[in-house]
Amino acid sequence: MEHESLFSLSNPELWVLVALVLFIGLLVVLKVIPGALFSALDAHAAKIKAELDEAQQLREEAQALLADVKAQREEAERQAAGMIEAAKADAKRLAEEAKEKLEEQIKRRAEMAERKIAQAEAQAAADVKAAAVDLAAQTAEAVLTARLVGLKSDPLVDVAIGQMGAKLQ
Repeated sequence: MEHESLFSLSNPELWVLVALVLFIGLLVVLKVIPGALFSALDAHAAKIKAELDEAQQLREEAQALLADVKAQREEAERQAAGMIEAAKADAKRLAEEAKEKLEEQIKRRAEMAERKIAQAEAQAAADVKAAAVDLAAQTAEAVLTARLVGLKSDPLVDVAIGQMGAKLQ
């Protein structure tokens, strides 16, 4: 086999190389390769840009949602703190009311006890007076009975009976 030089006109590889260069040159001149290549790159870039835009939009929505959740949490914490304060105030108010009611009830019961004691004292005094009156009546009866036993008739009773007859007429 003879070794021919690459740049010899009789070398078929040279003609294949020339044809390839002419073909690629023709495609470049007709803008087939750059147009297809650039359109494919533009489409890929547009797809990547759309994905980036969507990712940015999702990120903004996530940040907005996070801000809303934080605001809701803070509002819930404020409401909970307000409820706790209100509950503490209610508990304090209820304790004060209960204390006042207890003091009032103790005062009423003390007054009721004093009234019962006064009534008991009055009843005891009345019982003592009634017993004294009964004793005085029994004593008077005994004295009168002793006097009348000694006399057959009492001069006072006789005078009273005599006056009654005159008054009835």
